Amino acid sequence: MDSQEPLLPHHENGGESDSDTDRRVRRQNCHDGTHLKKLYNSKFTLVLSFKTLLVVVAVLLVAALAGTFMYPYTNRNKDKDTETSPSSPETPNQHTVGKLPFMGYNTWNAYYCDIDEKKVLESARLMKSLGLIDVGYDHMNLDDCYSEKERSPSGDIVANKQRFPSGMNYLTDQLHKLGLKAGIYSDSGWVTCQRYPGSFQNEARDIKLFQDWGFDLLKYDNCGVPYDSIVKEGLIGKYTRMAKAIDDLSNSSGKPPILFSLCEWGRAQPWIWARNLGQTWRTTEDIGPEWWILSKIINRNSFIAWASDFYGHNDMDILEVGNGQLTYDEAKSHFTAWALMKSPLLISTNLASISKQTLEILKNKEIIAINQDSVVGTSIIPFRWGINTAWTHNITHPAQYWSGQSQNGTVIMLLNVLDHPANMFFNLTESPWIRAGRQYHVRDLWTHTNNGTAVRNFTAHQVPPHGVVALLLTDAGDEPAGLWPPCARFEWCMDQNGTRLDNIGFGEGNEDTRRRRGWPALDAV
Repeated sequence: MDSQEPLLPHHENGGESDSDTDRRVRRQNCHDGTHLKKLYNSKFTLVLSFKTLLVVVAVLLVAALAGTFMYPYTNRNKDKDTETSPSSPETPNQHTVGKLPFMGYNTWNAYYCDIDEKKVLESARLMKSLGLIDVGYDHMNLDDCYSEKERSPSGDIVANKQRFPSGMNYLTDQLHKLGLKAGIYSDSGWVTCQRYPGSFQNEARDIKLFQDWGFDLLKYDNCGVPYDSIVKEGLIGKYTRMAKAIDDLSNSSGKPPILFSLCEWGRAQPWIWARNLGQTWRTTEDIGPEWWILSKIINRNSFIAWASDFYGHNDMDILEVGNGQLTYDEAKSHFTAWALMKSPLLISTNLASISKQTLEILKNKEIIAINQDSVVGTSIIPFRWGINTAWTHNITHPAQYWSGQSQNGTVIMLLNVLDHPANMFFNLTESPWIRAGRQYHVRDLWTHTNNGTAVRNFTAHQVPPHGVVALLLTDAGDEPAGLWPPCARFEWCMDQNGTRLDNIGFGEGNEDTRRRRGWPALDAV
């Protein structure tokens, strides 16, 4: 950590000192031919000083009062370590909920529009009986198609009477009794993506209705966009309308704000501004249960993984684990990437027919623990792209070597994006979180085994096509003495006497020079 010398107080003579003022007054008096007694001069100087003092005190009082009003806002921004853009004003309550990525169930990928009260409650009860609530899946979220096509005469959204005959309050009461929070869906436009009523120009009315119904979360979509001449806002302004309505409702009701999940598909780079409005933001278009789609989403998020932290998370979309034709290894990779990149984790498969294998993936407590780390909120990030050069955009072959911090050690994800098995090798210090000169215990987060100690390098052998290796590395003390070369990464490796050991001008990769100098071959380092 960089340190800074304390700033010492200093004086800038932006005006005359008291002694300068006295001398100027005396000179002026002499020039005017006025000869005053010493006592009179002293009284005049005292009066002048007293008036000056009053002015100074008044200025200080004004500054103090201004600081009192400004401090809560400036301090709040510093505490969140975020920069507020004038075009995305903060809503003061948005950092009181959603510290960690939310987990739960969403109806869309499993049922699309074919949802009803029975299916929702059946899925909720299965979440409990299958142990999913116990490992952290604590939301049941309705997606599109729960309402009537038209609002009521008074202007409210109306729950579909055939699909939800008992009403929304009954539904949320049942969910809460099971230990679940309830989520609902709306849209920032005239209509939702399936052409049910959206919330544009009804933001305050709708969010109050959702709270009165008992919902705790709002997913907010991006269809039914009003004409520019009507909305007169960009995407930020359109989403700010609902964020402000949520904040106003929280202030007036005294209740925590409804968790706000923005779903504008990454159109306007929400990872830059959405933290000021809500807790999660979609980064891409819709997911699908195919590897090429998962690969595309991972690639996109590899460049913006830095944006996720406490109270604000890149949303990589609902999980497809258990759906389509994903192989076991593809489903593991999917779940691992979403969890370690701190995306919300929403199951969306038919729980009544879920396989044991799928359930084992979704209930991996060691992977979930990284996603729900209450000490470290940041995502894993790539430290090497693999078959591509660094920072290469490649939707079919995204970054392969990733690492990040956790409260229990350094997290490593190795992703084989190839269509055949592959050995995956890396130098430990390629991860910025690994200390040179140390060795590390290796914990496999999928086999749930301790796999010895890694010194300088690690190789995962025969990683399946589209498969993943997830590791937790913990410090095991100093590495063994006498290792060669004396630096794990050879570039500019230097003796204390000034002798540089790497191959100047040709880099450490010149095998000819390595042989002449008696250094081991690269494949032996």
